[in-house]
Amino acid sequence: MDKMFDFALTGELLGLDFVQTALLAAAVLGLVAGVLGPLVVMRRMSFAVHGTAELAFTGAAGALLLGVGVELGGLAGAVIAALLIGLLGGRESERDSVIGVILAFGLGMGVLLLSFYEGRSANKFGILVGQIITIDSTNLNLLVGASVVVLVVLAVIYRPLLFATVDPAVATARGVPVRLLSLIFAVLVGISSALGVQIVGALLVVSLMVTPAAAAARVTASPCKATVLSIVFAEIAALGGIILSLAPGKPVSAFVTTISFVIYLVCRLIAWLRGRTSRVRVEPTATAQPALR
Repeated sequence: MDKMFDFALTGELLGLDFVQTALLAAAVLGLVAGVLGPLVVMRRMSFAVHGTAELAFTGAAGALLLGVGVELGGLAGAVIAALLIGLLGGRESERDSVIGVILAFGLGMGVLLLSFYEGRSANKFGILVGQIITIDSTNLNLLVGASVVVLVVLAVIYRPLLFATVDPAVATARGVPVRLLSLIFAVLVGISSALGVQIVGALLVVSLMVTPAAAAARVTASPCKATVLSIVFAEIAALGGIILSLAPGKPVSAFVTTISFVIYLVCRLIAWLRGRTSRVRVEPTATAQPALR
């Protein structure tokens, strides 16, 4: 526990190249996750994020076994998962069961592929819970490039996608291609989930893709404000998690998820206090009305 608060050691480690690369990667991931998160929450796709992350894990495990880039394998697996979810889970009533099937298959295949891998056990563990030491300039370039593509595509489809998210029936009646937009958004979520595998791991990528946005949704109903807050919360969790993990040398994911959860609890507390204050203001007025009659 003492190492966790060794600020001198943390300062020294922050000067290392691989740490700075990891921080830059985390900042990019926090931006993408923060932008996508509110739409994920509004569209009730939190479970879908977990499902795509599991197939990202499968793809990463296969890439590790074949000796190719883990990040490429994870990206391929996540995109395939997103396409399957978008194509097979078109009806909202079927979506959860489809995601559950894909998630179970992905996790099972990933475990099988890892069982054939005879290299360092740390590489196996890193796919599940993240490992910043593996992030190099090549990984960073891929992450930045993929993030730019995600943000550009999202910017192009954002308005009709938001319309389809808020009122899909009216959007369909107005000629908005709701099914196509859902498929495109699922792919964007899949790509973003894959990008988070190396930092927080396949099992805990939800902590960046969903928790900051869920926290923001507790304190504001405005999509614009929720997006800004989601980005801020995701950045705090991603960057703070890496910094806190340096001195003790423990997995980043534990710190990222803890920070995200604390932010979520604080936002719930703020929402509760607001609700309590508004009730206190309304109740005297309500009780005073009969006396005025």
